[in-house]
Amino acid sequence: MASYDLKTMKKCGVLSKECKDLTYESNFMRLHSQRTSTMVGYLVQSSRLFGQLTSDLVSGLDPKPTQDLLNFLPQPVWIVATVNGGLVLCTPGKHRDDPFYICKPTTQQWEVVPSPNPRFWTAKISMLVLGSNPLWFKIVRLSDSRDDTIDLELDLDSEYSNEEDNFNVFSNEKSWHCEIFDSKSWEWRQSDDLKLTHNDYFECNQDVSACGGLHWLMFNDKQDKYTKYTMLSFDGDKEEWAMTSLPDSLRGNDHCDQIAPVSREGKLGLIHLRQETMMLDVWILNYEKIWIKKHTINLKSLLEKVPLPHSRIHSFYGADTLFMVDVGSVSFYNFRTRKLNRIRVGGWIKSAYFIQTDSEPVKLKPEI
Repeated sequence: MASYDLKTMKKCGVLSKECKDLTYESNFMRLHSQRTSTMVGYLVQSSRLFGQLTSDLVSGLDPKPTQDLLNFLPQPVWIVATVNGGLVLCTPGKHRDDPFYICKPTTQQWEVVPSPNPRFWTAKISMLVLGSNPLWFKIVRLSDSRDDTIDLELDLDSEYSNEEDNFNVFSNEKSWHCEIFDSKSWEWRQSDDLKLTHNDYFECNQDVSACGGLHWLMFNDKQDKYTKYTMLSFDGDKEEWAMTSLPDSLRGNDHCDQIAPVSREGKLGLIHLRQETMMLDVWILNYEKIWIKKHTINLKSLLEKVPLPHSRIHSFYGADTLFMVDVGSVSFYNFRTRKLNRIRVGGWIKSAYFIQTDSEPVKLKPEI
């Protein structure tokens, strides 16, 4: 029965709102993981001495990280994305003709995903799962077409990097090449270009997979005298792009504040940390595409325990717990109990990805 624990937990979530809310509580997640074969936590990738890459699992259950969780792959890899079901997308290097690996760490299964068009520079890449039985996933890559004689540096370090502009002096419009890998056909195909402007920039945050789509936080620096934030979303089923404005209260936001997209109990959310008051606003985008402020959390007591703003709020680990990333450590902070669990990872942290998975084997590649 243990191999079906995640499926059973998801079924419990549709029984009632109370049952669904319970599955997102950190205590429930901890007990569920301890009593079953499921793994829950974050894959933290860091660079150590001599540039050695490590992919360690950290959770609120163990004071020490589980090291080198991806060492079953043929070579060291950069993590690109993780998705529901515990799948990890990664690549061995930063060259444009490198293939990708799709793997499940708990079963050590992996398959090679062919490399996309090597002519283009990759700016953003992520994936989402659209079906579990059989497995169906898509990988989405955005790129611009700069000089194809220059070697590609993939934007794997999405939290701390910015893309370069494909500048066109004759127009303010900027086109992004969009390629989609569909696991059903096991091949890449060119999709319609994404049309933005030269004043639109990706924020230095990871994308969020929620509600059947991928979401990136963007800003436009030419809107009046204020910075205008928007959410760029890709619908995985329709393969359509959409832009959603953020709440009006975020216009004219202090650049010292932190704004980031998050997944909040399966929904697309947004956090706004006001550095001056240490109050954290939590917003949820409802089905009518309207932002609703759900909570305001007082984090003043956190200042005594964590050196903010050096530690950045990364995401919600559970409904009551924030996950934060520092240079060489991560923290789990339960804002209800005010309990902090800080874990030293070692090395320079490059990225962190939430993962929740069981030990049930999965058929990664269909028979074509």
